[in-house]
Amino acid sequence: MSRTPLRAAIVGTGHRAQTFTRGLAARPAHRVAALCDPNPTRMAFHNRLLTAAGEPAATTWEPDGFADLLAKEDIDEVVVTTVDAAHDRYIVPALQAGCRVVTEKPMTVDAARCARILDTVRATGNSLTVAFNYRFNPVHEKVRALLADGAIGEILSVHFEWVLDVRHGADYFRRWHREKNNSGGLMVHKSSHHFDLVNWWLADEPHEVFGYGRLGFYGRAAGERHGLRRDYDRAHGAEPAADDPFALDLAANDTLRALYLDAEQDDGYLRDRNVFGGPVTIEDDMAVLVRYTRGATMTYHLTAYSPWEGYRVMFNGSAGRLELEVEESRWAQPQTRVASDSGALHGDTAAEHAGGARLTLRPLWRPPVEVPLDVAHEAHGGGDPRMLDALFGPVDSGAADAGGADQGGAAHPTATERDGALALAVGLAANRCFDTGRPVAVRDVVPGVAERQVQAR
Repeated sequence: MSRTPLRAAIVGTGHRAQTFTRGLAARPAHRVAALCDPNPTRMAFHNRLLTAAGEPAATTWEPDGFADLLAKEDIDEVVVTTVDAAHDRYIVPALQAGCRVVTEKPMTVDAARCARILDTVRATGNSLTVAFNYRFNPVHEKVRALLADGAIGEILSVHFEWVLDVRHGADYFRRWHREKNNSGGLMVHKSSHHFDLVNWWLADEPHEVFGYGRLGFYGRAAGERHGLRRDYDRAHGAEPAADDPFALDLAANDTLRALYLDAEQDDGYLRDRNVFGGPVTIEDDMAVLVRYTRGATMTYHLTAYSPWEGYRVMFNGSAGRLELEVEESRWAQPQTRVASDSGALHGDTAAEHAGGARLTLRPLWRPPVEVPLDVAHEAHGGGDPRMLDALFGPVDSGAADAGGADQGGAAHPTATERDGALALAVGLAANRCFDTGRPVAVRDVVPGVAERQVQAR
């Protein structure tokens, strides 16, 4: 028998929200009934996506009307894709209204907001899922399976290096992410992906964190010191930005123009600020040491200004070593035009200079083994479509099947609010270390996630 589609509200209608607008529109068991954003131009863009997919346009709401939206639109599920610091503003009332909630990572940006979310989940018993799409990358699932099967025995240490190239890395310094009060910095906004992966790979929880971070490449002072700064505030219409490889040309991409340049008249938000301007309150080079509850340690480094993009992660165990290297982009071209139809600088489509991936198992006393991989460089390594299937059911499911989340199956391991809090806790602890120069216990940053921690050894 056919079933009425679940009614969804998408809160925050910027670039990333396109994944959910398109994904829900493709699934008959779900309907985007409402959009919520302070910017009507961006909501109109998402309504065009819906009608182009053969779906009716959604109603549009201002953020101050969110409570009325939930009640009057009879909403079943809420997807939160706002600025990170605003996530709790929508997660909490949606949970209290009995909605199922999916939020983009990071779950939130500070300890107080995290505690508010966790308290609301406990009080309501309702569902919160954090959209950690990297869990659904087949390469990462292969790593998880090998470690869980004991391929290297007991895991004793991890070394993890992630590098963002000067196109993708620079983008965090053009927009709202460059102010830590909005994003929590890259340790929260970006590295929460990576901290969640390690927590999931190890099936363990972080116990203590130490780290150093600095702004050494972007920002006005560093730009002047390195001779990279051009004198403009934002790229659009600025002559010094015309041949600046660090500038973003919003007008050259239809989606960026529609979502941001055309929307400036509504709220004044600038998407193309000078990465060597100010203010910039986040770091671009961060080194972190994490100790886990069962004794393993991780050394982690994030660089946001690399010539190439990708990551290396190595696991050392009692029976050998597992090494993964992924080249998402071998080098960055000095161009300012974004070719992706979605307006993405990275992740949605494969880079022109994408490299490969290599997973090597090095057992003790035996030759190394190259593990076959199914590698994709688009849709965040193939993670986005698989995540959407886990969250909302497959595209070809009919209205008779309401879809719904797979809450933790081996193939599609969705992340809970606790997973979101544990990933956040590492980033928040690292940020505190940057300020104090002292190690920080996870329980001192987000006490609510330490309840099930075992004694570290």
